[in-house]
Amino acid sequence: MTKAKTQRRYFGTDGIRGRANTHPMTAEVALRVGLAAGKLFRRDPDRRHLVVIGKDTRLSGYMIEPALVAGFTSVGMDVRLFGPLPTPAVAMMTRSMRADLGVMVSASHNSSADNGIKLFGPDGYKLSDERESEIESFMDEGLQDGLAPPLDLGRVTRIDDAQARYVEIAKATFPRQLTLNGLRIVIDCAHGAAYKVAPLALYELGAEVMPLGVAPTGFNINEECGSTHPEAMMRAVKEYRADIGIALDGDADRLTVCDEAGRVVDGDQIMALIAKAWADKDQLRGGGVVATIMSNLGFQRFVEGLGLSLERTQVGDRYVVERMRKGGFNLGGEPSGHIVLSDFSTTGDGLIAALQVLAVMVQSGRRLSELARQFEPVPQRMENVRFAGGEPLKAAHVKAAIADGEARLNGAGRLVVRASGTEPLIRVMAEGDDEALVKAVIRDIASAVREAALV
Repeated sequence: MTKAKTQRRYFGTDGIRGRANTHPMTAEVALRVGLAAGKLFRRDPDRRHLVVIGKDTRLSGYMIEPALVAGFTSVGMDVRLFGPLPTPAVAMMTRSMRADLGVMVSASHNSSADNGIKLFGPDGYKLSDERESEIESFMDEGLQDGLAPPLDLGRVTRIDDAQARYVEIAKATFPRQLTLNGLRIVIDCAHGAAYKVAPLALYELGAEVMPLGVAPTGFNINEECGSTHPEAMMRAVKEYRADIGIALDGDADRLTVCDEAGRVVDGDQIMALIAKAWADKDQLRGGGVVATIMSNLGFQRFVEGLGLSLERTQVGDRYVVERMRKGGFNLGGEPSGHIVLSDFSTTGDGLIAALQVLAVMVQSGRRLSELARQFEPVPQRMENVRFAGGEPLKAAHVKAAIADGEARLNGAGRLVVRASGTEPLIRVMAEGDDEALVKAVIRDIASAVREAALV
């Protein structure tokens, strides 16, 4: 395990991400990504190879994108540039344009000071850990290695209709016999990648659209708006007396929804709503839903009450997708709002997930407030404990506290204790029918972790 972590010098749990113009999110690293990935995916000397690149609205995208282009073209790959476009759209276009590789320049829900690089294979799915490790093995080679001859350099073209293509793809996922006529919708695009396509798709389907977060400056992506800051959406829903509020994150691969009263609906409730609607129409595949260890126990009970199964994975949408592909599921996601609908997309897509919620509303003729609470969540609490170094979870008294907590919950709840993949934090989550017991278990385990962190 230690060796694997050492080998992954650049890639994290979702591509490469960091503070712009600071390692690893520098122009040099982006150039090396282009060189390395281009070498790896340029396997047939008898044909041209193609990479497609999209981005969100961060200022640093103007630094990262040209560096990637320089790397790819210097090893002979042709490049198609989409400009601002949601991450799921880039994944779709990679496959539909028969590209060898797709790249999204985005730090998702992070602030404008950050940026990132996500890579998609020719099938439109995020690259595996093994593929990313192969790219890393090339990245630290000399910059002169494997360059194309002058006449074999890659060509660069901008695709001006990429946004229009995605709008049509998204609209096609909404049942053809339905319309959004008569619905008033607030859509908060977080000043991000979907700032043009999301309002347009909803409008063309017939809705009256009140757009927020559609004036990107390069510095305001996710700033007090979008899925991580739904307050703006909630206020607007009340102000405009809208039927629903939809908030996307910076690259539009996840969403937060609120009902007509401004009450937030989390990803578990959204999945429950879609699961029941699809199961009733015999459209749910795989015999259930895929979720992570963080999904609420109430959601699990709801799904099982429908005669379906809830398959759990570790945290991260890529692990959800892997399990979906392996088991033939077409619905999965996370409480944070990453909803994967594999009939339509290879990764989370906030707009398409929202359209499925809207379809249920239209077909049922009911308000979202009547539909959104598909199950009663059991009390769930989480505490993050920061540590400076070492491995607190290996301490004997921490292991004992965890075992004691599991025994006290005694099958009437769940306990998840894990190290964060991105920060020096131990995340302690417990849930169960007895809220007082849940709080006590969390308190005791967090206290043990703190003691270990001080050693």
